[in-house]
Amino acid sequence: MSVPAPVAPRRVPFPVVDEVARHCLQDEEPETVHIEVHLPGAPDPARLTAAFAEALRRHPRILMREAAGPWYRRRYEWELTRGPDVDVVTFPPPGPDALKDARTRALTHAPPLTASPPIRLEVVRERKDGAAVLFLTINHTALDGPACLRVLATAAEIYGGHDDAPGAPPPHRAPPGAPGPALRGPSPWTPPARVALGTPDTSPALSPGNGLLVADLPVPRRPAGAPYTVNDQLMAATALMITHWNREHGARPRPLRITMPVDDRPRGADMPIGNGTRLVEVTFEPQELTATGIPLLLHRTSVRTRALKALDRPQLGHGAALLTAPLAPVAWRAAVTRGLRRAAAPWTSTTLLSNIGRVPYPLDFGDAGRAHAVWFSAPARMPRGLTVTTASTAGRLHLALRWSRTLLGPGDGDRLRDLFEHYLHATQEATP
Repeated sequence: MSVPAPVAPRRVPFPVVDEVARHCLQDEEPETVHIEVHLPGAPDPARLTAAFAEALRRHPRILMREAAGPWYRRRYEWELTRGPDVDVVTFPPPGPDALKDARTRALTHAPPLTASPPIRLEVVRERKDGAAVLFLTINHTALDGPACLRVLATAAEIYGGHDDAPGAPPPHRAPPGAPGPALRGPSPWTPPARVALGTPDTSPALSPGNGLLVADLPVPRRPAGAPYTVNDQLMAATALMITHWNREHGARPRPLRITMPVDDRPRGADMPIGNGTRLVEVTFEPQELTATGIPLLLHRTSVRTRALKALDRPQLGHGAALLTAPLAPVAWRAAVTRGLRRAAAPWTSTTLLSNIGRVPYPLDFGDAGRAHAVWFSAPARMPRGLTVTTASTAGRLHLALRWSRTLLGPGDGDRLRDLFEHYLHATQEATP
């Protein structure tokens, strides 16, 4: 009696975003997304491991690895697997530096693409009060933060036995309606400002990579009836922060261009898993950030962000879709992509602001408690060299500043945080 051959794993071609990211990987500055979820208690190791394994099964698109192939293949492909190839959940020894060490690993050690799934979850205990922090590290070539947060929410629902469905959106968003035309900004052919060089940490013990600072701030107030959103306040604060920083460091005024991810996916259990955001760019003329009052700046920011969110365009634009068309071997396209990236470096946006918004899930882990703080951070590879990521939980704004160590150092991060906090406060004092 013959034994049937095992079923070959299903393969899925890399989407455009994944392929471009795969072409441009660098060991010196790993493309990771980090999420840290702070709980008042510590989850049971066996139960959490089982709950996360079940969450992976309920979201099978996360169970994938890069398929091997010859150099002349036309596409990269994801190979979907029946289960994890590695132990996804780990429990590092507790200690006074456990939290710091976990953050460092999240920035310097990307989960490999060759093992399913390309994520890891570390449960860190630093203090003696029983609290724990869940560190989710994601290889950004495969997945983004909101998708992996959805998987973690499913794990919380399984572990805690509570419904972790997303809550209703906050009631204070900008009024609906068709967006007007975007205000004319700088020409896209004008190279935007760069974040001025600070004082990088040149310690030989540190390899090139990213540094990180996290801060806990109040969610900014927004006057009743204001036409702008909290996201617009964050955008204005980011632009003013960089303008002030560059002025302090003697940089010549140039237009600012801030990349903003837009995520239109549903947040329920059927949320598509992968890299699902599209990128738009919000531009500012130098005089808007120096001579314009904050109320007018917020109005202009609102007009631009609403118009950009309403655009129907591919995730990385039409050029990226053409670049990844399987008309030549993927190795050739990779070389072309890397060359174009280097050539386009002067036109890369000044920074990236990724506002997750109010975390839509309770993240209730039962006996370990409900999350009271959630931080995200996005890669900060040069030439941008700085990313700003925000999320809010329980009325607090969780800010992460992440930077390339070749551009900035820890003291620079402190200064940028202070500037951001100052200008964010200024936006809530403005009257529409």
